[in-house]
Amino acid sequence: MNRRLTVTLSAVLLGFLALPMLMSGMSVALPQIGLDLNASGAALQWVVVGYFLAAASLMLVVGSLGDLFGRRRVFAVGAACYTGGALMSALAGDILVLDVARTLSGIGAAGVMAAGGAILGSTFTGSARTRAYAAMGTTAGVGMAIGPSLSGWLVGAVGWRATFAVFAVVGVLLTAGSTLMAESRADRRPRVDVTGALTLIAALALLMFGFNQAADTGWGSPEVGIPLAAGLVLLAVFTLAVRRSEQPVLDLALLRNRRFMAWCLAGLFVAGGPAGVVAFLPTYLQGVNGVSAQVAGLTMLMLTAPVLLLPQVGGRLVNRGMSPRALITLSLVLIAAGNAWLTVLRPGIGVPGLLGPLATVGIGMGLVIGITDAQAMNQVEPDRLGMATGLLNTVRAGGGMMVTTLFGTALITLLQSRIGDVAAKVAAGGFAGPGREVNAAQFTDAWHITLWCVAAACAVGAIAVWALLAPARRHPASSVA
Repeated sequence: MNRRLTVTLSAVLLGFLALPMLMSGMSVALPQIGLDLNASGAALQWVVVGYFLAAASLMLVVGSLGDLFGRRRVFAVGAACYTGGALMSALAGDILVLDVARTLSGIGAAGVMAAGGAILGSTFTGSARTRAYAAMGTTAGVGMAIGPSLSGWLVGAVGWRATFAVFAVVGVLLTAGSTLMAESRADRRPRVDVTGALTLIAALALLMFGFNQAADTGWGSPEVGIPLAAGLVLLAVFTLAVRRSEQPVLDLALLRNRRFMAWCLAGLFVAGGPAGVVAFLPTYLQGVNGVSAQVAGLTMLMLTAPVLLLPQVGGRLVNRGMSPRALITLSLVLIAAGNAWLTVLRPGIGVPGLLGPLATVGIGMGLVIGITDAQAMNQVEPDRLGMATGLLNTVRAGGGMMVTTLFGTALITLLQSRIGDVAAKVAAGGFAGPGREVNAAQFTDAWHITLWCVAAACAVGAIAVWALLAPARRHPASSVA
């Protein structure tokens, strides 16, 4: 590999190292953030959800902008936003300021992820592309694996602000690395589809805001119903806008590509299947079992450690002839089984009891992280790499965000029906005072119900992906009598 390719790959991998760290690490810090900033419920959840929301809302748009203005340029701007958001988070003295800062980091993440994936697609081809995306998956796995542990250590040693400060330093390095990358863009330079971009961003933002508000106000409240209805209306407007645009931000022909959409659906379940566990299990362990942030972070390694090595294993299996269809279906089945198995969760459960289910989910994730990107990009032409990468990452990040939001909302909603107004505090890890054992038991039951729902959804997803990736039927030539 020549120097230019090495620099390009290294810069993109640095981005995919930092982003999962900032995603997975914050779940460990939530209880301490809630105590320090006197926050709970939707406002506290927004520390996690706001990041995902901004990233998912913008990935498709910034991916298309990368095709237009240059993928390296979009990557660099995203890295700068990411750095600024992390620094602002470290200095935040109020939960609303922190939520805004996290949203800014999510905007930056959209640029880094969408442009970074497109840069790999435009730089590498064939088996080298599969290896590059597998390396990307491995790097993302490293970030996901060490994120909870690093955050747990930092929170316990010097506080949660140091966690964000570390990410700000990584962001500075990421911005500097982007200056050494080669630029690439589409041969055609269409105009920006402003109407399509704005309606999509607004629609996704309103939908996720509505889902998140349900944790505080209930599903029947105007604070939930109005944003959800408005978001659906704007999605319809977006569809009409891109149909009429000569140069749409999303070419609907991509949605008619059965195999490409199968890999997008696979990415949704690979990201969404573990999302609730990654985001909220550390809070359960700290609140119900009384473990420290460090111990909770180390426990999460049982889920994230398999992601360190298995992306390379998955890439080698595909390059040596294993059917990508069989591999992705196996992975989704493992994620479903791991969520179902995790219903062994109970107050006082130790590390041995969690090893099996968490490792099963982690293996399912690890085998196909990166493979989904490579297989999806193989279905599209070079001029659409930014758009296709943006759509894939929108679906994937949106899936993770959606499950994270719904998972937390489901826990609080189920708790509210059983223990009343203290549900949000309990879900945020507040178990001090009378009724601790009862609250812990009710919280555990809510976890079990939610885990079974996620397991069922992943099982259905495995069947759908298997069917969509089926080879096209060959019609025999009609015989002539």
